[in-house]
Amino acid sequence: MKFIYTIAVFGVLFSVLLLSGCTSTPQQAPVQTAVPTTAVVMTSPTPTPVPFPNALSLNQYATFGNGEHQGKATVYRYQEKPDYSWTDPSWNSPSEQLAASDPLDVQRGYNLEKPKEGNTFLFVYVRVENTGTGTIYAPSNTQFVVVKDGKTYNYTSVHGSDVIISTVSDSQYRYMRGQRDPIEYIQPGDYSNAKVEGYLIYEIPAPFSPDTTYVAGNLDYKNSAVWKLV
Repeated sequence: MKFIYTIAVFGVLFSVLLLSGCTSTPQQAPVQTAVPTTAVVMTSPTPTPVPFPNALSLNQYATFGNGEHQGKATVYRYQEKPDYSWTDPSWNSPSEQLAASDPLDVQRGYNLEKPKEGNTFLFVYVRVENTGTGTIYAPSNTQFVVVKDGKTYNYTSVHGSDVIISTVSDSQYRYMRGQRDPIEYIQPGDYSNAKVEGYLIYEIPAPFSPDTTYVAGNLDYKNSAVWKLV
């Protein structure tokens, strides 16, 4: 009897397990969603365009004029100065200095010239020569400008024709030291004024970089040139 009873019990359990296995819901494998990937395209940086690709180098001449009246011009050097000292026999008189500045700032020798906050001085040296057989008109100071980072700057005149700047042996372009009137004409041949040269002072933002600074000149009504400072 016990044996039959045991078989019956096992039969019932087997039936229960079989039924529960058939009726249970099979588990589904998790669905993995593919994440779309974005292709990364490597591009080279766009080079900065050169504003004056045909700019002349220092000491390289540009010609102007026609016929008998011809000349050539160049920018032959430059200097950057955070400030500069200058003197002038007439301007340095006590009465003129007192009229122009506070009495405590009067200097009977050299006067210190400072730019505005954040600026610096750039001295550009220009030379113009007569290469023809007739007289030519020398380009004026205002016909030369400095172009820095896309902006144009005009020259700043010294106080007079006989100004002497410390450590600078030249005079301002188109001035003959000791004469009040600026030079307008350049003679041909061996005349004393067959060549005009000197500095022009520009006040520009600091810092100064010759890589991004140019000098542009309108030499006459149809000829112009640009010089790079490197």
